[in-house]
Amino acid sequence: MSHVVLGLVRASHPEPAVAVTTVSALLAWGVGHPPGGIAAISLTVLLSQLAVGWVNDRLDADRDAAVGRRDKPVASGMVGRRLVGTAGAVAAVLTPLPALTLEPASAAAATLALVSALLYNWPLKSTPFSVLPYAVSFGTLPAVVVLGLPGAPAPPAWLVAAGALLGAGAHFANVLPDLADDERTGVRGLPHRLGPVGSRLAAAGLLLAATATLVVGPPGPPSRTGLAAVAVAAVVPLVGWYAGRAAAARGDRPVAVFRAVMLVALIDVVLLVSSGRVV
Repeated sequence: MSHVVLGLVRASHPEPAVAVTTVSALLAWGVGHPPGGIAAISLTVLLSQLAVGWVNDRLDADRDAAVGRRDKPVASGMVGRRLVGTAGAVAAVLTPLPALTLEPASAAAATLALVSALLYNWPLKSTPFSVLPYAVSFGTLPAVVVLGLPGAPAPPAWLVAAGALLGAGAHFANVLPDLADDERTGVRGLPHRLGPVGSRLAAAGLLLAATATLVVGPPGPPSRTGLAAVAVAAVVPLVGWYAGRAAAARGDRPVAVFRAVMLVALIDVVLLVSSGRVV
């Protein structure tokens, strides 16, 4: 039983799930949610992340097995396909329920973000529009948080735009380690069409644009801390790519680039919350 539970955890894509949930919790705290509201937002986002991760691994099981992805618990037989698919379906149904304890508009936004992410899993992953679900889902994430406040105030346009830019950048960074395997199994999303160099440039540009939007979007002049964050957002992906090349040379999966994206997201939210300029 313990190996099945471990398989479910690994199939959920735990690193991005924890990172996105943590970012959402920080943002919820920054906009003024009480502890109960922070918990509701965090649970909503965590459920959506679990649903997307489990459904992704269920749909990709044959492809992962074909390219020898032993790190994938479904493809390696560590956990059954039916169980992972069922867990993903249950998590998807439960996703909007915690947000309903806050505001219906927040639950509706959470549902939109989830449906968009699931559409990436199928059928948009292999199309030139593969970046759209990431942009829509990450752009909707701040709306889930802000709309959960009493009276469901509209989220600032700059905050939604920054989330969308960050999500689009995450897509290009996330796909980079799997470009060759994806090509072998017929996946031809936008990053595959741009190639490694184009995807790296797209990821870097989008992450930088996301941070710049958070710095100049709110009312008032940009702070020195904000400008420093822009510089960090320009450097961190480069460090991630260097670390990724070193990992690839050792025969490991070069996941450092995606971790760099998560670091930029965390820096951005901490910057935003500490500045008190969220809403």
